[in-house]
Amino acid sequence: MKIIDKILRKESLDNYLKTDSKFEKTIGPKDLLALGIGAVIGTGIFILPGTVAALKAGPSITISFVIAAIVCALAGMCYAEFAASIPVAGSAYSYGTIIYGELPGWVLGWALILEYVLAVAAVSTGWSAYFGSLLGGFGIHIPTAISGSFNPSHGTYINLFAIIIVLLIGFLLNRGFQSSIRINNFMVFVKIAIILIFILVGIFYVKPTNWKPYFPFGVHGTLAGASTVFFAYLGFDTVSASAAEVKNPSKTMPIGIIGTLIIATIFYVAVSLVLTGMVPYTKLNVANPVALALQLVHQNWVAGLLSLGALAGMTTMMISMIYGSSRLVYATGRDGLLPKVLGNLVGEHHSPRNAMVVVTIFIAFLGGFVPLDQLTNLVNMGTLLAFALVSLGIIPLRHRQDIPNTGFKVPGYPFIPIISALACIYLITTLSVETWIGSAIWFGIGLIIYFSYGIHHSKLAQ
Repeated sequence: MKIIDKILRKESLDNYLKTDSKFEKTIGPKDLLALGIGAVIGTGIFILPGTVAALKAGPSITISFVIAAIVCALAGMCYAEFAASIPVAGSAYSYGTIIYGELPGWVLGWALILEYVLAVAAVSTGWSAYFGSLLGGFGIHIPTAISGSFNPSHGTYINLFAIIIVLLIGFLLNRGFQSSIRINNFMVFVKIAIILIFILVGIFYVKPTNWKPYFPFGVHGTLAGASTVFFAYLGFDTVSASAAEVKNPSKTMPIGIIGTLIIATIFYVAVSLVLTGMVPYTKLNVANPVALALQLVHQNWVAGLLSLGALAGMTTMMISMIYGSSRLVYATGRDGLLPKVLGNLVGEHHSPRNAMVVVTIFIAFLGGFVPLDQLTNLVNMGTLLAFALVSLGIIPLRHRQDIPNTGFKVPGYPFIPIISALACIYLITTLSVETWIGSAIWFGIGLIIYFSYGIHHSKLAQ
């Protein structure tokens, strides 16, 4: 077999469905929405509306969020059609392997592993910092040596609480997804409640004069703001990773993906509207703009709740991303591209326990020891590449007679998938040179793994 035939061999949907049928189907629409909201709405809702308003968009930040949501929804609809048509574990990796072939699927999976792992590791360090601040309020101070990544010149050797929270979430997920879902749903409820409290309290201090001028940086500033806040919506793709464990996926998956984006947009716009109405946008370029707004109107008790909301937001994001990454690693192990032990479903709940353990340990190591300041920019590259290829994949998907779809279909075909892909490619071109170099190194490592191991151990090769 020629090398080109090997790398473009495609897996069949029937084989995936047969293998993934061992998963317990326990996730309903409400759980899926909570999983998506948990992944998308994090601490950014307390920060981005203020800083982007101050630097780029002014009060028109509300329109920036709507524009970003529309662009994200284009990719979201493409994910929803794939999830309804191909209800298997592995998200874009599995879609790519069925539609494009083995190597393109592997590249997609490798890109998403980068997104999930780095995102969780970065958030775990933020969680640790917030938790340290919370303890400091009670007079408990964490020793410097265990409060940051390995950097002896700054006196830090290990970020202990970042490791602990990742290991704890991994342990909970390994005990069965049902118990983890209940914890996630509760955390999402807490987070949404605190956001609603801010909106309901802050609305009484809104001064319409603060919304003038509405476009202080012009329409260009509003569009620049949309380009920045686009990344606030990333994470909804983790919903598609759960397809093999969802009841009635052809209907439930589109509800989870598109519903997540709609709800997230409503909250982002509402927070932006209230925040820029409470405080002139020029004063919002601070690390904690929402807390500042509340302190200026002497509502410090609500500002105190924000730390709790931030911790809840980061916890739900880590639950969703660790869950999604374990299913992704499971899928590559299932296909033999990584060691097959990672593709086993074990225990009474038939969960990918081995993949979960490996993912949890790797993320805990990164969060505990590795400085992630620059690496987190790579998340955007991996995500946008996946979005672009999934969007374009709708076109060959519609031509596959062996993949019936009686559920959701992207409207405006083929224009919306093409527009979605072009929008993602445009955003890729705006990423920094450092991000491009880091991504090239990451994908280079991925290709070495594929050609030295995956291509020879692939189940398709057998």
